[in-house]
Amino acid sequence: MQKIRNIAIIAHVDHGKTTLVDKMLLAGKLFREGQAEPDQFLDSNDLERERGITILSKNVSINYKGYKINIIDTPGHADFGGEVERVLNMADGCLLLVDAFEGPMPQTRFVLQKAIQIGLKPIVVINKVDKPNCRPSEVQEMVFDLMFSLDATEEQLDFPTIYGSAKQGWMSDDWKKPTTDITALLDAIIKYIPAPQTLEGASQMLITSLDYSKYVGRIAVGRVHRGELREGQDIVLCKRDGSQVKSKIKELDVFEGLGRTKVQSVQSGDICAVVGIDGFEIGETIADAAEPEALPTIAIDEPTMSMLFTINNSPFFGKEGKFVTSRHIHERLMKELDKNLALRVKPTDSADSWLVYGRGVLHLSVLIETMRREGYELQVGQPQVIIKEIDGVKCEPVEQLTINLPEECSSRIIDLVTKRKGEMTMMESKNGRMHLEFTIPSRGIIGLSNAALTASAGEAVIAHRFLEYQPWKGEIERRTNGSIIAMETGTAYAYALNNLQSRGRFFIAPGDEVYAGQVVGEHTKENDLVVNVTKSKKLTNMRASGSDEKVSLAPPTVFSLEDALEYIKADEYVEITPNSMRMRKIILDELERKRQSRTQA
Repeated sequence: MQKIRNIAIIAHVDHGKTTLVDKMLLAGKLFREGQAEPDQFLDSNDLERERGITILSKNVSINYKGYKINIIDTPGHADFGGEVERVLNMADGCLLLVDAFEGPMPQTRFVLQKAIQIGLKPIVVINKVDKPNCRPSEVQEMVFDLMFSLDATEEQLDFPTIYGSAKQGWMSDDWKKPTTDITALLDAIIKYIPAPQTLEGASQMLITSLDYSKYVGRIAVGRVHRGELREGQDIVLCKRDGSQVKSKIKELDVFEGLGRTKVQSVQSGDICAVVGIDGFEIGETIADAAEPEALPTIAIDEPTMSMLFTINNSPFFGKEGKFVTSRHIHERLMKELDKNLALRVKPTDSADSWLVYGRGVLHLSVLIETMRREGYELQVGQPQVIIKEIDGVKCEPVEQLTINLPEECSSRIIDLVTKRKGEMTMMESKNGRMHLEFTIPSRGIIGLSNAALTASAGEAVIAHRFLEYQPWKGEIERRTNGSIIAMETGTAYAYALNNLQSRGRFFIAPGDEVYAGQVVGEHTKENDLVVNVTKSKKLTNMRASGSDEKVSLAPPTVFSLEDALEYIKADEYVEITPNSMRMRKIILDELERKRQSRTQA
């Protein structure tokens, strides 16, 4: 039996956990001297690198002083909370990584609460102590208070603290005495994190994560709870509904470094991947065929938001994408369900649209962005929250929102949040910054971050996490300005845009191709305005082409995918193709739109 330590790394977005894991991999001698060391081994997909966030949890392991340390990197975003809860079941301890200036943040609290309930032993790592104006000792007290408020046991509260800078690659027991490497942290893991319990008896393993391979299909990942698993062993899959399915293990892999190594058997306490089992779900148990016994299943968070996905039927369809038909999109969504747990897909009445349910706008936009890069064209509707009826009362999801911002902008932000039915639960002032906490319906958060960043001149730090379902809070005012809509298909001209500048702000630049029904700008008033942006200047003997070329146009507003999803109204779609993103009315024809609004009225 190898000496094993299983640890999960918990941290708020951007506190440096992926950087720290990279340094631990280097300390584990995974790379030979002189070999080029890539940056960020773990955030391997392009999206994770561009946004600087972890989306999928990953397993790696290092060998240090004869110990095998299994490291589980967890996402920090509450939208990926489904990932976090499962992977914590594989660990015996956790590293709580905190920024030496910001201190523990709301999403740290979310994961830490789960870890403390499971009974994991924490080691606190206070990172970024090389930052100016950092306050390590104060932050350590904040962490203690946080753990105390989460009902941690005496043993959990007696946690060791390590200080350092993951970026500069050092860790130490005392932040005033920098060292040259991170051995202080690795020694602390071996000293304080308990070894997994070795339980004898019939084999049991809880499936807590999954992997996917084009060749062998879905692969179950989890930690062997009791006994041992062997290659070729007959097993029983204990399902959620209590039924049992017989199966056989074709191959067993353990995590070595960044990859996996095939082994004959895996002992209790180690984390492994099992190949050859069909039809399993996360939270089900692999048990011995002779005496099958199920472990308690894991609950997975329910989705709180839905969006309509449909095929691209705009006049520009099929110009850029490879996959544009409903069959392509349907197959891609079904494939995503294999590995994305908090996602649900429901067919609608029409054959070419689907309702996709997820944990939040970020969760769904990551899926849309991934599909777009793979060459898909699609259109998505406005995000809607999922309404439930509980004991005959109409209820909606409510979230806890925390905003940290300079004191002088606090009144504007409080006004903004209360208009969206937010209720303030806490307000405190620290070092010239305000820390505000609210409970707010999920509907109110859609589009909030843009408005809050504008009101606070980009200073606000916003985080939110799902709390519970509460009775419906009433109507919330969304975007009040109308849209500016293109009248006909063609190329936009500077001459036309210049004449229309007083009507609102534009999302297109001269030379862009537009089509009738496309949303090209935001009107200054509440109603929609149909304009002709493709009108060029008519030349005659009297009008020379060069007499007025100095047209000064305001630069167009450029939206990111999340911004566009939060911006559109209920009668609009976002059209997404591999190279472009446009907003449009669902009904492109102006007369048809008028007819429709009359019938509705």
